Amino acid sequence: MTRTQLYLDDSIHARLTALARRQGRSLSDLVREALAKIYGADGEDERKNSLRAIEGLWKNRSDLPGTGAYVRRLRRGTRSKRLRPS
Repeated sequence: MTRTQLYLDDSIHARLTALARRQGRSLSDLVREALAKIYGADGEDERKNSLRAIEGLWKNRSDLPGTGAYVRRLRRGTRSKRLRPS
């Protein structure tokens, strides 16, 4: 871990200090957690970050059929292949 000095606005510092006290954590821990959420923690791959960014992108689309209909359409005609032992 590397030690770093930050300059915070007085209001942000007060809010973080109060939150840290309520949660029984250090101010540094809160800052590290916030930075990891925004910029990603070590070991998180780019795929996870991309998926998280697009999560729910189409959830309010009314022009798309439900997922059940989509899966049934994909499976149409494949029942015998799926039931056949390998």
